Amino acid sequence: MEPLVKQRAELSKQEIERFSRHLILPSVGREGQERLKASSVLIVGTGGLGSPLALYLAAAGVGRIGLVDFDVVDESNLQRQVIHGQSTVGMSKLDSAERRIKDLNPFVQVDKYNVPLMSDNALDIMAPYDVVVDGTDNFPTRYLVNDACVKLGKPNVYGSIYRFEGQLSVFWAEHGPCYRCMFPTPPPPGLVPSCAEGGVLGILPGTIGTMQATEVVKLIVGAGDPMIGRMWLYDALDMEFQTIRVRKDPNCPVCGIPREQVELLDYEEFCGMPAHDHSTFESVTKVAEKLKMEAMDSITVVELKARMDAGEDLYILDVRNPEEWAISAIEGTVRLPKPDIEAAKNSVLAGRESLAETVIQQIPNDREVIVHCRSGKRSADVIEFLRVVGYTNKLVNVTGGILAWSDEIDPTQPKY
Repeated sequence: MEPLVKQRAELSKQEIERFSRHLILPSVGREGQERLKASSVLIVGTGGLGSPLALYLAAAGVGRIGLVDFDVVDESNLQRQVIHGQSTVGMSKLDSAERRIKDLNPFVQVDKYNVPLMSDNALDIMAPYDVVVDGTDNFPTRYLVNDACVKLGKPNVYGSIYRFEGQLSVFWAEHGPCYRCMFPTPPPPGLVPSCAEGGVLGILPGTIGTMQATEVVKLIVGAGDPMIGRMWLYDALDMEFQTIRVRKDPNCPVCGIPREQVELLDYEEFCGMPAHDHSTFESVTKVAEKLKMEAMDSITVVELKARMDAGEDLYILDVRNPEEWAISAIEGTVRLPKPDIEAAKNSVLAGRESLAETVIQQIPNDREVIVHCRSGKRSADVIEFLRVVGYTNKLVNVTGGILAWSDEIDPTQPKY
């Protein structure tokens, strides 16, 4: 493929020495390095994927890097977001990332966009850059990045991670499919847990992010065969790699029409989920869940602690996963993971009660049952499951779950 970036920027003596290992590469050379210096790349997100992306693109000599994020560095980020460090906890992620980039390569221009990427600002933010890299962790922003790239005619270097698995592709409607050709509609809200809910191997975003950076460099200098029309699937647990073909959909609602006709949507409404932690969006599903929880009997952690201190004989059910129990737990709870309870419920409904005996029969149906999880949602789901299979006793949801317990009762319990 022809180099994406046609212009070239002259290298100083210091830059020639810095990038000498590139200059002797046949597919890069001085000409390619000058294209890198003249290039501009926008990275959406400075988290797990954005960290290696920003580091390696800066180290490679990309002349201008734009960063979009409006979060601050939290200690829980440091397990995977390697551009940040202990010294920048509490700092804006953009300032933290800029500091590390400038230390790595002082020749890079860093543009900072301390705002959420939304339909009303995406085109203005993305327009000045040669390549856009998707380092996001949510579906609304992922679809927004895709649609805006199609409208602007720009390549979208895509990556995603979940637990031990990653994906990589280059979506460029000018030369192949877009993200919507493969994923026309988002998954139902709640089907795919976030990293905060499902976890992620800290090394995984490094693997995928550096491969995204590789695709960016290839596009800029015109080296090799970019991942257009292909998606790379990675399973870190089994160290397995698979490449699948992605075909352009002629009926795609975005890249199947003239790009000037592409209209950006309300992507939170389209996906039925918020685009970031600070969003005020409430989907129909979320509103229904809130109403469901409000209609349930509930207890605060302060009230629960008072009843425990009074010596009441309580049945407290912890429905988190075993990995979570190892982090923090309320003493004296009965532990049954939500997936096991849900599977037992499905067995009962299918007339296979014997398969459910080891789980369902552990939960009494003749006394009060107090249910808790991490934050209160999974415990509410379990209460709903139990009602479906015939429990009529008092079922009480702990508001705020173990997080509230750590905040208000026992601050020695780690939060996650």
